[in-house]
Amino acid sequence: MKLLLDTHTMIWAMSEPRLLSSRAKDAISTKENDVFVSVISPWEIAIKRSKKRLRAPEDLGDALEAHQFRLLPVLLRHIKAIGSMPNHHGDPFDRMLVAQATIDGLTLVTSDRALRRYPVATLPAN
Repeated sequence: MKLLLDTHTMIWAMSEPRLLSSRAKDAISTKENDVFVSVISPWEIAIKRSKKRLRAPEDLGDALEAHQFRLLPVLLRHIKAIGSMPNHHGDPFDRMLVAQATIDGLTLVTSDRALRRYPVATLPAN
């Protein structure tokens, strides 16, 4: 299975795994699964951290590497997909994650129920 972690799911997996459902925890830790983190997530973290709205590991690059999460770039095909998506969710970071998961055939691991309104495979994070 190919997974894409929502930003909060990535943070939980790295620093508070007790917040994850056992199903999500198992899927993320199974070596046969490819676990991706969008480049959007560190960007979102940097913005929210600068506004004092989020706590996340300072050494994000090291943490991603330690957990063997693969960084997924934003490509033109992802950007194009956003233009045809219905506006079920106002957060541009989450909309990009949906576009990436949809276009690249990834299962989005999230606790955000609003994202389930999109035609994208999801796995509940908690």
